[in-house]
Amino acid sequence: ETHGITFRIQISVKELLDTDVLLKLLFHLPVNYPSTLPDISVNSDQLTRAQCMDVKDKLLEQAKKHLSEPMVHDLILWIQQHLKYVIKQSATVCNEKPTLPKGTSTEDGIWMLLLHLDHMRAKAKYVKTVEKWTSDLRLTGRLMFMGRIILILLQGDRSNIKEYLILQKTSKVDVDSSGKKCKEKMISVLCETKVQSQHKRFQTFEVKEYSTLDELQKEFESAGLTTLFSEFVPPLLK
Repeated sequence: ETHGITFRIQISVKELLDTDVLLKLLFHLPVNYPSTLPDISVNSDQLTRAQCMDVKDKLLEQAKKHLSEPMVHDLILWIQQHLKYVIKQSATVCNEKPTLPKGTSTEDGIWMLLLHLDHMRAKAKYVKTVEKWTSDLRLTGRLMFMGRIILILLQGDRSNIKEYLILQKTSKVDVDSSGKKCKEKMISVLCETKVQSQHKRFQTFEVKEYSTLDELQKEFESAGLTTLFSEFVPPLLK
């Protein structure tokens, strides 16, 4: 009732070379849909990450034309008819797009997300999945373990941060007590904010373990995130 609903749809589309492209579409419909646009995630083994992002952007453009009316069915029909043109355009744009000057960011700027996970039963698989998602979405930051505390700190384009959150909440990333694959239900978004000038940008995504709270605090301090640490991390120890 408070988060809306999320569902996956898989469709097969004929692409440029008359090969079938399997599109995996994930729609998250907020509570006030269709007055609010859905969150959309696009994945395909036959397309590059950049092409998937272009498909997502085009779907969101179409969604804006259907605001305040049910739109998912129309969006699926639209992408079935237009995928080959989106892919063709994507290739052209990739070849022509000038590189952005250093320090230039996307329209929303660089955002930061701090997540708290309750536990990881299948730790190795879970960590590998998080590393893949951050790599695909060009996110940097840290996956941090300190005693029972598990934190994920991410920086990147706001749209990619949002897509990461959808993946984190809707994919089967862990196992339950009986060893069966399950979705992450014990996750808290501690903070989601725009990166400020005093914040240091992480250049890579790293998995790190800390033996003391002091070590963890120094990690935050070195990134100019002392306030973030003091506001959100100590309460987790209580």
